[in-house]
Amino acid sequence: EQGLDSGKLKEAVDLIRAGERYPRLHALLVVRHGRLVVEEYFNGWKADELHTLQSVTKSFTSALVGIAIARSEFKGVDEKVLDFFPGVQGIANMDERKASLRLEDLLTMRSGTDYQERGAGSPHEQMMRLTKGWDKFYLDRPMLQQPGSGFLYDSGGVILISAMLKNRTGMHAAEYAQRFLFAPLGIEKKFWLRNQEGHSHAGGGLALTARDAAKFGLLYLNNGRSGDVQVVPESWVRESFRKRVDLAAKGQPPYGYGYLWWIFAPDPRGKTGQDIYAARGRFGQYIIVVPEHDMVVVVLAMSVPGSSQDRTTELFYDCILTAVRR
Repeated sequence: EQGLDSGKLKEAVDLIRAGERYPRLHALLVVRHGRLVVEEYFNGWKADELHTLQSVTKSFTSALVGIAIARSEFKGVDEKVLDFFPGVQGIANMDERKASLRLEDLLTMRSGTDYQERGAGSPHEQMMRLTKGWDKFYLDRPMLQQPGSGFLYDSGGVILISAMLKNRTGMHAAEYAQRFLFAPLGIEKKFWLRNQEGHSHAGGGLALTARDAAKFGLLYLNNGRSGDVQVVPESWVRESFRKRVDLAAKGQPPYGYGYLWWIFAPDPRGKTGQDIYAARGRFGQYIIVVPEHDMVVVVLAMSVPGSSQDRTTELFYDCILTAVRR
């Protein structure tokens, strides 16, 4: 099966179906050498159902930024965030740190903004309760540190990118993606959460089928090309996969972060030592791109946050990568 050990893959699927080691999984897809070689659904899930992608959405938003830069709608990653909001008056907590905030700082989770999403009453929870004004809420937040100086996971800055697209192109993220990303990939069935102003939840509001999630992974595996169409600039894929933040010292499975993509350690049994890249979301959502093996893996789930139930990285390294034949 396209250079994969079918016996090992069957063992992995059987483990998932047993529901003990890998509970709450909904879908497992493996694409190798451009062919879908594993497509399994669990716990009553069906192939044509839309599944929440949670923060996997962020990697789609990164693609939109790359497209907007290529189309000269965004000037580049060094552009100041406040330059996208010239009409916004009375921004709170203004200081030189906020004035220096760049697009790249949002893409690398180094905004320096006092915005986090842990616990009841967090800034993220407060913003999600609003039916409008997400952009102003984020722009008004105080600064904690100089932008670019420290990594702090921050969905609000990514959600802000939808308003930045709207101010430059007249389209929020969902509409912009429909024209320049979804249509070229043949993605027709989708849902993207938005507020009353049409502001797309660019940090975690997208839902797709598992197969369409795999199309996005293949797009990045193929350096931004889908068939004969260069959907995302090849240079943007390369820059997105470049390690901008070193997370190895934090003891997490990801050891780096690029432009809204996580960077995972290479296949320990591989030959090239090439990094692995992942779009990753809450509750166990993953699109994993493995250039060394010309492979994309999609896992969709509904695991309990912060528990041992999200064991996708273990499944990937122990069961999927070990099935790759040399």
